[in-house]
Amino acid sequence: MKHAVFDAIFEEEEEDDTKDKYLTFRLADEHYGLGIQYVIEIISIQKITDVPDLPDFVKGVINLRGQVIPVMDLRLRFGLEPRAYDDRTCVIITRMDDSPVGLVVDTVNEVRDIPPQNVTAPPAIKKGAAARFIQGFGRIDDHVEILLDVRQLLGEDELEAIGAVGGAT
Repeated sequence: MKHAVFDAIFEEEEEDDTKDKYLTFRLADEHYGLGIQYVIEIISIQKITDVPDLPDFVKGVINLRGQVIPVMDLRLRFGLEPRAYDDRTCVIITRMDDSPVGLVVDTVNEVRDIPPQNVTAPPAIKKGAAARFIQGFGRIDDHVEILLDVRQLLGEDELEAIGAVGGAT
Protein backbone atom coordinates (compact mmCIF):
# COMPACT_ATOMS: atom_id res chain seq x y z
CA MET A 1 0.00 0.00 0.00
CA LYS A 2 1.37 3.40 -0.93
CA HIS A 3 1.64 6.19 1.61
CA ALA A 4 -1.45 8.41 1.00
CA VAL A 5 0.10 11.66 2.28
CA PHE A 6 3.09 11.25 -0.03
CA ASP A 7 0.84 10.47 -3.02
CA ALA A 8 -1.02 13.75 -2.57
CA ILE A 9 2.19 15.73 -2.11
CA PHE A 10 3.93 14.04 -5.03
CA GLU A 11 1.01 14.63 -7.41
CA GLU A 12 1.26 18.36 -6.66
CA GLU A 13 5.03 18.31 -7.20
CA GLU A 14 5.15 16.21 -10.41
CA GLU A 15 5.00 19.20 -12.73
CA ASP A 16 7.66 21.17 -10.84
CA ASP A 17 11.40 20.76 -11.15
CA THR A 18 12.56 18.30 -8.46
CA LYS A 19 16.08 19.75 -8.18
CA ASP A 20 15.61 21.56 -4.85
CA LYS A 21 12.97 19.24 -3.37
CA TYR A 22 13.70 16.80 -0.58
CA LEU A 23 11.62 14.12 1.06
CA THR A 24 12.08 14.70 4.78
CA PHE A 25 11.89 11.97 7.39
CA ARG A 26 12.91 11.22 10.94
CA LEU A 27 15.31 8.73 12.51
CA ALA A 28 15.49 8.89 16.31
CA ASP A 29 15.53 12.61 17.18
CA GLU A 30 17.11 13.81 13.94
CA HIS A 31 15.53 15.08 10.74
CA TYR A 32 16.86 13.96 7.38
CA GLY A 33 16.13 14.65 3.75
CA LEU A 34 16.91 13.00 0.47
CA GLY A 35 16.53 14.32 -3.05
CA ILE A 36 13.04 13.60 -4.35
CA GLN A 37 14.51 12.57 -7.71
CA TYR A 38 15.70 9.34 -6.04
CA VAL A 39 12.31 8.48 -4.50
CA ILE A 40 10.10 6.00 -6.31
CA GLU A 41 7.39 5.66 -3.65
CA ILE A 42 6.70 5.29 0.06
CA ILE A 43 5.02 2.25 1.55
CA SER A 44 4.09 1.18 5.05
CA ILE A 45 6.28 -1.40 6.71
CA GLN A 46 5.53 -4.95 5.62
CA LYS A 47 6.92 -8.43 6.11
CA ILE A 48 10.63 -8.49 5.35
CA THR A 49 12.11 -11.84 4.33
CA ASP A 50 15.51 -12.42 5.91
CA VAL A 51 18.36 -13.25 3.52
CA PRO A 52 21.60 -14.77 4.88
CA ASP A 53 25.07 -13.34 4.31
CA LEU A 54 24.04 -9.70 3.87
CA PRO A 55 25.33 -6.80 5.97
CA ASP A 56 23.48 -6.44 9.31
CA PHE A 57 21.80 -3.19 8.24
CA VAL A 58 20.19 -4.93 5.23
CA LYS A 59 17.10 -6.45 6.82
CA GLY A 60 16.23 -8.65 3.83
CA VAL A 61 13.83 -8.32 0.92
CA ILE A 62 10.18 -7.45 0.32
CA ASN A 63 7.85 -8.43 -2.50
CA LEU A 64 6.39 -5.25 -3.95
CA ARG A 65 3.89 -6.03 -6.70
CA GLY A 66 5.96 -9.01 -7.85
CA GLN A 67 9.32 -7.24 -7.65
CA VAL A 68 11.84 -8.40 -5.03
CA ILE A 69 13.36 -5.32 -3.40
CA PRO A 70 16.20 -5.32 -0.84
CA VAL A 71 15.48 -3.31 2.32
CA MET A 72 18.03 -1.41 4.42
CA ASP A 73 17.29 -0.13 7.94
CA LEU A 74 18.79 3.38 8.06
CA ARG A 75 18.94 3.32 11.88
CA LEU A 76 21.30 0.34 11.70
CA ARG A 77 23.22 1.82 8.75
CA PHE A 78 23.94 4.95 10.79
CA GLY A 79 24.86 3.03 13.96
CA LEU A 80 21.75 4.15 15.86
CA GLU A 81 19.92 2.00 18.38
CA PRO A 82 17.44 -0.33 16.67
CA ARG A 83 13.78 0.05 17.53
CA ALA A 84 10.67 -2.02 16.95
CA TYR A 85 8.74 -1.13 13.81
CA ASP A 86 5.32 0.43 14.37
CA ASP A 87 2.46 1.92 12.36
CA ARG A 88 4.51 5.08 11.68
CA THR A 89 7.49 3.14 10.28
CA CYS A 90 7.78 3.56 6.51
CA VAL A 91 9.86 2.14 3.69
CA ILE A 92 11.07 4.70 1.18
CA ILE A 93 11.65 2.92 -2.14
CA THR A 94 14.61 4.68 -3.75
CA ARG A 95 16.61 4.33 -6.92
CA MET A 96 20.31 3.47 -6.43
CA ASP A 97 22.28 2.88 -9.63
CA ASP A 98 18.99 2.06 -11.41
CA SER A 99 18.13 -0.58 -8.79
CA PRO A 100 15.27 -0.13 -6.32
CA VAL A 101 16.27 -0.29 -2.65
CA GLY A 102 13.96 0.21 0.32
CA LEU A 103 15.03 2.43 3.21
CA VAL A 104 13.31 1.84 6.56
CA VAL A 105 12.76 5.11 8.46
CA ASP A 106 10.93 5.96 11.69
CA THR A 107 8.46 8.27 10.00
CA VAL A 108 8.10 10.31 6.81
CA ASN A 109 7.43 14.02 7.22
CA GLU A 110 6.88 15.87 3.94
CA VAL A 111 8.42 17.07 0.70
CA ARG A 112 10.22 20.36 1.30
CA ASP A 113 11.78 22.98 -0.95
CA ILE A 114 15.33 23.67 0.18
CA PRO A 115 16.93 26.17 -2.19
CA PRO A 116 20.70 25.92 -2.77
CA GLN A 117 21.36 29.09 -0.74
CA ASN A 118 19.93 27.26 2.32
CA VAL A 119 22.19 24.23 1.88
CA THR A 120 25.55 24.17 3.62
CA ALA A 121 28.31 21.67 2.83
CA PRO A 122 29.13 19.30 5.67
CA PRO A 123 32.08 20.38 7.80
CA ALA A 124 35.35 18.65 6.98
CA ILE A 125 36.07 17.91 10.64
CA LYS A 126 35.75 14.14 10.37
CA LYS A 127 36.10 11.99 7.29
CA GLY A 128 34.67 8.75 8.68
CA ALA A 129 32.31 6.25 7.10
CA ALA A 130 29.20 8.16 8.24
CA ALA A 131 30.49 11.44 6.78
CA ARG A 132 30.27 10.02 3.26
CA PHE A 133 26.46 9.72 3.57
CA ILE A 134 25.97 13.45 4.13
CA GLN A 135 25.48 15.66 1.10
CA GLY A 136 24.90 18.78 3.18
CA PHE A 137 22.74 20.51 5.76
CA GLY A 138 19.50 22.20 4.74
CA ARG A 139 18.29 25.12 6.84
CA ILE A 140 14.50 25.29 7.15
CA ASP A 141 13.09 27.95 9.47
CA ASP A 142 14.68 27.27 12.86
CA HIS A 143 15.98 23.75 12.30
CA VAL A 144 18.41 21.81 10.14
CA GLU A 145 17.75 18.78 7.93
CA ILE A 146 20.65 16.41 7.35
CA LEU A 147 20.62 15.92 3.57
CA LEU A 148 21.73 12.46 2.52
CA ASP A 149 23.54 11.41 -0.62
CA VAL A 150 21.53 8.34 -1.59
CA ARG A 151 24.30 7.16 -3.93
CA GLN A 152 26.68 6.85 -0.96
CA LEU A 153 24.45 4.82 1.36
CA LEU A 154 25.87 1.63 -0.08
CA GLY A 155 29.40 0.90 -1.16
CA GLU A 156 30.03 -0.73 -4.53
CA ASP A 157 30.42 -4.22 -3.02
CA GLU A 158 27.29 -3.80 -0.87
CA LEU A 159 25.27 -2.56 -3.83
CA GLU A 160 26.41 -5.56 -5.88
CA ALA A 161 25.48 -7.97 -3.06
CA ILE A 162 21.97 -6.61 -2.54
CA GLY A 163 21.47 -6.05 -6.27
CA ALA A 164 22.05 -9.77 -6.82
CA VAL A 165 19.46 -10.53 -4.13
CA GLY A 166 16.95 -8.14 -5.66
CA GLY A 167 17.48 -9.47 -9.16
CA ALA A 168 19.07 -6.24 -10.46
CA THR A 169 21.42 -6.35 -13.37
